[in-house]
Amino acid sequence: MKFNDLDLSNWKELEVNTDSLWIINQRDKSGKHKNIYHGNFIPQIPNQLIQRYTKQNEIVFEPFMGSGTALFECETLGRKYIGVDINPEMINYVNEKMQGSSADFKIRECSALDAKNMDKVIDKKVQFVLMHPPYMDIVKFTNKKEDLSACDNIHEFIKQFKIVCENSLKHLEKNRYFAIVIGDVYKNSEVLPLGFYCMDMIKRHFKVKLKGTIIKNIEGNRGKLGTGGIWRYRALSSDYYIFKHEYIFVFKKEF
Repeated sequence: MKFNDLDLSNWKELEVNTDSLWIINQRDKSGKHKNIYHGNFIPQIPNQLIQRYTKQNEIVFEPFMGSGTALFECETLGRKYIGVDINPEMINYVNEKMQGSSADFKIRECSALDAKNMDKVIDKKVQFVLMHPPYMDIVKFTNKKEDLSACDNIHEFIKQFKIVCENSLKHLEKNRYFAIVIGDVYKNSEVLPLGFYCMDMIKRHFKVKLKGTIIKNIEGNRGKLGTGGIWRYRALSSDYYIFKHEYIFVFKKEF
């Protein structure tokens, strides 16, 4: 248990989920959390992972910062944070939200594909890496060519995401943990198992151990609200199922 500071003498009272199925019906809207950015993950995901795989004052790194969800959890949990994002609007938004905070954090506008500039931002080893990449081009975040959300080909996406992993994981201490939050996509009348493509790529190209495959429901996702209505009718009148899941793959780095 060197990788966290959970009090196991009080283990029955800990609110840390150790199951591989996470059913979370309502997004945490407390504090600085606002669901203003399409595609951001719910705060309970980084909260659980940060508690489980880091200690206070350790550093969490995110190559896809988004609207700052994980940073706000690091602030609450007493962790340090480094994050980059390709969208300058989100950098400005998060900086504004963090004004007056005493948290130890550093954020920069930078593509996760840009190793040179990422190296300038991350000036020390980190203890946890959390990656929540775009699900290909399902939501387009910017018009920049190096934005992974511009990629509509799964093989090209995996090629680019491998570069992101290389750029990020070299900064992670050996024998520490990282997690990928990813969902599948539906294209050309079939499911593309993007999550498993990403997991397989990491297992084939990096010396890691897969420690968890967590299925998280997205019942409270605003894109899935009302699925008992028109979306259910469309599914019944066709041959597909409504997406209500995401994957959280947890790995231990051994290089």
